[in-house]
Amino acid sequence: MQASATAKAERSVRILLVEDHAVVREGLRMLIESWPGFTVIGEATTGDDALAITVREKPDIILLDLHLGRGDSALDFLPQLLAAAGQGQVIILTAVLDPKAHDQAIRLGAMGLVLKERASKELHDAILKVLDGEVWLDPKLTTGIINRLRAKDANKDEGESHKVASLTKRERELAILVGEGLTNKEIAKRLFVSESTVRHHLTSVFSKLGVSNRFELILLLYRHELV
Repeated sequence: MQASATAKAERSVRILLVEDHAVVREGLRMLIESWPGFTVIGEATTGDDALAITVREKPDIILLDLHLGRGDSALDFLPQLLAAAGQGQVIILTAVLDPKAHDQAIRLGAMGLVLKERASKELHDAILKVLDGEVWLDPKLTTGIINRLRAKDANKDEGESHKVASLTKRERELAILVGEGLTNKEIAKRLFVSESTVRHHLTSVFSKLGVSNRFELILLLYRHELV
């Protein structure tokens, strides 16, 4: 496991579970709390409960079941959940292949998407990657999601090219490294700068390109054949 991921695991990672099946929820709690430094700070079965706990506890990661009981969809309250979470991030858990819902979850701001059928190590890795500021998509879903979102975005404003051209040489270099999947720490090491400098440049890149997260940045880079 990467050093940056190990460092993340050594600090306290606070998790909120949003899952309507008691057996699944209990299993997730036992699994997560077996990992050093991880704590489940709350459990919710509905969107209202999830929002109330998020406002109060400000979890680092919210593991959110895509389809809750009684026909509730996590997509209906995902934006409010992210707003309440502050610096916290959402990872979607799903048991079904629902391309439309998966695409929408990413567009609404989820930073990870994990199939429930996957091994526990993949969930662990997903949490660590999202804590590092990266997007985690289940390998089984990645290609389809990227292709569908690229197709939908094919007719974006031509002004996007001018936005790309406005990047400085260093910003462009950094953006491409993000597109290659490097973490902030790895980019800092590659460019011989501090992580704070990387974060500063990324903020500028996001602002200039009009994107809000790494996944949107990667899609834009794909559209312009930069990665």
